[in-house]
Amino acid sequence: MTDHTRAHSAMSLQSRVLSIVIALLLLGGVLVGVTAWVNGQQAARDAYDRILIGAASDIAESVRIIDGRAVVDLPVSAFELLAQAPDDRVSYAVRGPGGVLITGFEDAKFNPLSNPRAQTSPFFDSTMHGEPARFVEVTRRFAERDFSGAVRISVGQTLRARQVMALDLMLDALVPILAAGMVLLLTSYFAIRAAVRPLETIAANLRDRDPYDLTPIPTDNVPGEVEVMLSAMNRFMGRLDRQMGVMRNLISDTAHQLRTPVAAIRVQAESILTAPNDDSPRRTVDRLVARTRTLGRLLDQLLSRAMVIHRTDNLPRTLIDLRDIALEVLEQRDHEVLSPENDVQLVIGEDPICVLADPFSLTQAAGNLLSNAMTHGRAPIRIGVSQTDGTAQLWIEDAGDGPPPEIAAKLGRRFERSNTSGEDSRGLGMSIVYAVATAFDGRIEMARDGNGFRITMVFPLAQNTDKMDA
Repeated sequence: MTDHTRAHSAMSLQSRVLSIVIALLLLGGVLVGVTAWVNGQQAARDAYDRILIGAASDIAESVRIIDGRAVVDLPVSAFELLAQAPDDRVSYAVRGPGGVLITGFEDAKFNPLSNPRAQTSPFFDSTMHGEPARFVEVTRRFAERDFSGAVRISVGQTLRARQVMALDLMLDALVPILAAGMVLLLTSYFAIRAAVRPLETIAANLRDRDPYDLTPIPTDNVPGEVEVMLSAMNRFMGRLDRQMGVMRNLISDTAHQLRTPVAAIRVQAESILTAPNDDSPRRTVDRLVARTRTLGRLLDQLLSRAMVIHRTDNLPRTLIDLRDIALEVLEQRDHEVLSPENDVQLVIGEDPICVLADPFSLTQAAGNLLSNAMTHGRAPIRIGVSQTDGTAQLWIEDAGDGPPPEIAAKLGRRFERSNTSGEDSRGLGMSIVYAVATAFDGRIEMARDGNGFRITMVFPLAQNTDKMDA
């Protein structure tokens, strides 16, 4: 991936977040605008309805009964109220009993309902010369000797001033919100830039690294979400580093350890070709066979160690009964080849003793412990499984004294051997044992008592052992 592509990807993330912020701001602006428009219309309606009802009430108060007739002296105050909307058209009418027009315009609208008293509001909507308009109807009742009945006053007004007022109120609400939105958008841009800057730092760190540099990326002063990603990346690089270390060790160990036996095999094979016709070729062939066996065991140990370390880092842990591991080691019968005259005793109970591990790795480690006991220990030899204080234990015990303390302290290292180790020993068996114990959160314990020497692999006891009974 080129620098341009990486920069584009970083900008794409930033643009994506900015797009979401802009969309949220636009959605909020639309919601605020609609709310402001609705509230503005309601406020304008309430304001101009008060003007209408005030004008109609002034006209109603000016109605007088003179000589049995209703007379209206239109008050100036009513028209002053209606003049507050100079661009609107106005219509009014005063009608007596029977709908007789007393004053006003014939086309002035009255409430179309047959029973206006049933209306909770005196206002109604209609049209005036083709325009939408708002009307109010007020009724004044008279009960005098020469006049009895109701006088109905209707005053209407078009809606131009109302629309202008509603628009002004909406704009008054939106302008500060728009300014605040611009400030928020600008602030969001810098906040997002600051949020993605750790990602750019990580990318620069990885870009400038040596291809073989798998050291952890620093997680100081980074946001929690980025720290989670870095921790996962560091764990992955740690596993990759261990795998590469296994490969490097396998290559170097193979190159180093195979040089001597291969050279010896070559020399002994050449001596067969040049030896005179006597018994020496037979002895040379025996030594050659012994060398090839040693070489085969070395190759097996090298590959087993690499395989075990690879599996412990890459395969998921499964629930394993250590009794099955002990049985598997005995059923392989490798001990019969090493020491056919000695029997191995199995010491296990009836209850499962379970751990979370890899069965192949545990079998390899237990097999190496048994091989060491058969090679360097004394009969009788026992392999057993037990549990104590929340730990599961797989142990090998023989009647010997075990290695000296100074040698026991080094047994986990590759190619560490004691002075009594034979030529076949390369110290890889115990290295496998220590690697398996460490990989599954365990440890190695050694103990000497009156019965002999015991070496134990100790692991945390699995809590869900009931699964093994199913």
